[in-house]
Amino acid sequence: MKLLFNLETVLTRIEQAIAKYPKAAMFELYERGFTSLFEQLVSCIISVRTMDETTIPVSLRLFDQARTPQAMLLLPHENLTQLLYGSSFPGQKAETMLGIAKVAIEKYNGQLPASFDDLIALKGVGPKCANLALGVAAKLPAISVDIHVHRVVNRWGITQTTQPEQTMLFLQKTIPQEKWIDVNRLLMPFGKHICTGVLPHCSTCPVLEYCEQVGVMKHR
Repeated sequence: MKLLFNLETVLTRIEQAIAKYPKAAMFELYERGFTSLFEQLVSCIISVRTMDETTIPVSLRLFDQARTPQAMLLLPHENLTQLLYGSSFPGQKAETMLGIAKVAIEKYNGQLPASFDDLIALKGVGPKCANLALGVAAKLPAISVDIHVHRVVNRWGITQTTQPEQTMLFLQKTIPQEKWIDVNRLLMPFGKHICTGVLPHCSTCPVLEYCEQVGVMKHR
């Protein structure tokens, strides 16, 4: 018999459990001083289909050469692509970043607006990266749902969604705004290290008594 789901307790226990693991990439980069909306958005683009262990060093390599839209536009496409080597689709991401930098300068005087609608209007920017950048850099209430967050909340049984965007909308309707940024900050490393896609660590999970273990056939 599972306990009635209690978000406050669940998030508190998860925060304690993940303390020994690396922070999610965007939060780690923020703590290292890469705090602008542009930097956070660019790093999130790097992170798409790329592990955090690669996202962070690639981001650092890029920011050593360009941390602003103005500096990025000085980089030829080929050079920018080389800086992004290691992440998935570096050439495509380079094109996306140059496009964002150009719009930032031509339309927003070099400063991207802290607006979800304006960010997702940028070519190559989806809801996950827009919300994550807004939550981390601008401290706005925003929920970013990646594959880990999507899997975890569906495994808990609090929702039944098939796409991350559906999960995002569900969480926005059911979770208090002051908890929104915690969703990615806590559930991403929790899903990566504890509530894993294959053989989750259910036997040592801090929130097992609240989890319906939906779809879990085998676990550790």
